[in-house]
Amino acid sequence: MAEDDNGYPGARAYLPSARDAADLEGLRAAAMHCLGCPLHVGATQTVFGSGPATARLVFVGEQPGDQEDRRGQPFVGPAGILLNRALRDAGIDREQTYVTNAVKHFKFTQDGDGKRRIHQTPDQRDVVACRPWLAAELRAIDPDVIVALGATAGRSLMGNDFRVTRSRGVALPWPPPGMAAPDRRQIVLVPTVHPSAVLRADDRDVAYAGLVTDLEVAARALAESA
Repeated sequence: MAEDDNGYPGARAYLPSARDAADLEGLRAAAMHCLGCPLHVGATQTVFGSGPATARLVFVGEQPGDQEDRRGQPFVGPAGILLNRALRDAGIDREQTYVTNAVKHFKFTQDGDGKRRIHQTPDQRDVVACRPWLAAELRAIDPDVIVALGATAGRSLMGNDFRVTRSRGVALPWPPPGMAAPDRRQIVLVPTVHPSAVLRADDRDVAYAGLVTDLEVAARALAESA
């Protein structure tokens, strides 16, 4: 099997058999044992996606945070709480969506006294190593619309040239040229900022309103695909 320059084989080595790969529960169970990149060493656990297998709308974030890593569920910390509020304001039923991350393990460094874990942005090697899990999730769900929350999710889904500032709030065809499998139907991808960026913004009200506006684009795309 192919290994990266640290000797890790990537997620593909841990994917279940082709027969089981279409089942989310099979993917989730297999992902719990993934040792495909160095991030598993410090993380508490793999944090897989959550939501109905029949979801027509999928949200892809960056990676689990501290609370997500401890609880084993995506988007349960402050960013998740804000996302839930934004979904309500955009007219999206959170219970009918699937949420996941481009990277399934928490990447962090510790502060000087070792008591607090500080988020680190995944690098391209982390994204590439974990991409097979995300690709398998999307193939299993086959949604009509994907929302990419932030730059890391956007690059995982659209390639290294992706920029949030250039593409946010725009309904794009996905997969892009060069990333589509021959049997992969094109669906709609709407990029926007990650909710954590809203929490860090100098003017949270303006940043939050922009997030809701982008989510409304996704809601319209979902309605049009019905």
